[in-house]
This record gives sequence, C-alpha cells and structure tokens, in this order.
Amino acid sequence: MNGVFAPIPTPFDPTSGDFAPLEFRQNIARLLAEGVNGIVVSGSTGEAALLDADEQRQLVAVARKELSDGAWLIAGTGAESTRQTIALSRAAAIEGANAVLVRPPAYFSAGATPASLALHFRAVADASPVPVLVYNIPKYTHLALEPAFLQQLTAHERIIGVKDSSGDPKNLAAYREAVPQWTVLAGSASLLFAALEMDCQGGVIGVACFAPSLCVQLVREFEQGHRAAAGRIQERVTPLDKEIVGKLGPAGVKAAMDAVGLYGGPTRPPLAPVSTADRERITALVRGD
Repeated sequence: MNGVFAPIPTPFDPTSGDFAPLEFRQNIARLLAEGVNGIVVSGSTGEAALLDADEQRQLVAVARKELSDGAWLIAGTGAESTRQTIALSRAAAIEGANAVLVRPPAYFSAGATPASLALHFRAVADASPVPVLVYNIPKYTHLALEPAFLQQLTAHERIIGVKDSSGDPKNLAAYREAVPQWTVLAGSASLLFAALEMDCQGGVIGVACFAPSLCVQLVREFEQGHRAAAGRIQERVTPLDKEIVGKLGPAGVKAAMDAVGLYGGPTRPPLAPVSTADRERITALVRGD
C-alpha cells in the first residue's frame, strides 16, 4: 500500500441532500485517470460523522464498481462503540473494501486509556475480514495516539498501518520509527515530501481530491530520485493544503473540486459551506493566480 490516496468527499444532491452516486462515480473515474493509487471513502473529508450506516455501505459498493484492479479502496469505519465499528468494518468488507481506516472513539475520549483503546482496536481487527489501518486525527477526536501505543498493536496480523493526520512532522517521524513493519501514511499534503524522505509509503491527502496529478507527480519525481523537482512540487502543494484543506476542511475541498470541474457540491448540515469570499480565494489558489 503506497502512493497517493484521495479521501474523496461524499457528494450530496443540492435539492434532496441525499447521496449522489452518479457524481461520485464520475469523481472517482477522474481521480483514477489522474493517477491516484486508491481512494478512501467515509473519511473525515467524506463527512463520515454525518453519514448513516446504510450510506457508508453504499459508498463502498458504488466505489468498488469504479475501481480498477490494483487500486486500493479503503473505508473509514470508526464509530463510537466497538460493536458499531465492527459492524461497519464487516459491511465495508462485504461490499469490497480492501482495508478499513479506524479512528479512536471520540465522545468519551477524555476517559480513554491506552489499555481500553488497545482492546478496542484489537477487537475490531479480530472481527474485521480485511486489514485495519489506525487513524490518528486529534483535531477531531481530541485524542492523540502516542507512538508507543502503536507498538502495542503490532502483534496483530490484521493491523497493518497508520494514517497520521496530526500535521506534526515530529509525530510522523516518531510513528515511522515506532512501527517500521507497518505502512505509515501522512494525512497532510504539506508533509508529503517529508513523509517520503522518512520512508513512509505515501499519504491520504485532501489535496489529491482536487489536484491529484500534482500529488502523483510529486511522488513519481521522488521515486525517480528527482528530489529537487519533488521539492518544488511540494512548494506548490503546501499552500493548497494549508489554505484549503487545513483552514476550511471538507467544505473547502468541495469548493476546490467545483473550481476544477469535479463535483464538490454542498456539505451536509450542520457543516456550513464556505463563504463567497473563501470560494473566490479557493478558485484563485487552485488556478495558480
């Protein structure tokens, strides 16, 4: 599992607010045509917290039909209970996911302990028919997974990696050192070049949803030993990540997709859309104005 993975947004019909499968398929086809190595559905950028279980399952099923052989389909299945996380993971596997991405439960995060979290992840991995990636996203869970915690999970054969969305290069480096046998993926496009230099396998990065070829080119230049060229591409990617993904979240990513001819569409309430001024700035950024 290496390269660029796009955490694709969930498109909604502007009138009904329902999942829009046609636009979803079209977006996937274009991202794959521009070289991404796979997609993640029902992630943070996919507004997973605002989807119901049937919608999450449908996302996997529709995506599976669009993905070619060799492209990874990863499904976010993190939920508030171990039972619910297991149910979502099993459903994703049945519909064709290659792996599941599991965040720690967030609501009771203040009372979580390394021991309780380890039990949660092991139970999910025991029940999941497909490999599990641990998802560190303290921005939303208010719980940062320590590098030493990951080491507690390495004995489980179905826990194979981690996505780090802390945005902290020191944390990413610590993860890489702590679990050398795992796949380690950056969750921030600002750190893609740095992640590759650390021998991470790539990234699940929001910029890949609206500038996929740029992210893919960065990885290819790096793999070919053209580090200076990869560094120059990183300089173009970083402001897209910081100003659009980092500051504006899923709404910003959707607006950026609209700006490049993909379907972003509305967010699901209560998540607010970007302002007119932000949309104009996003358009200027993705066009390089």
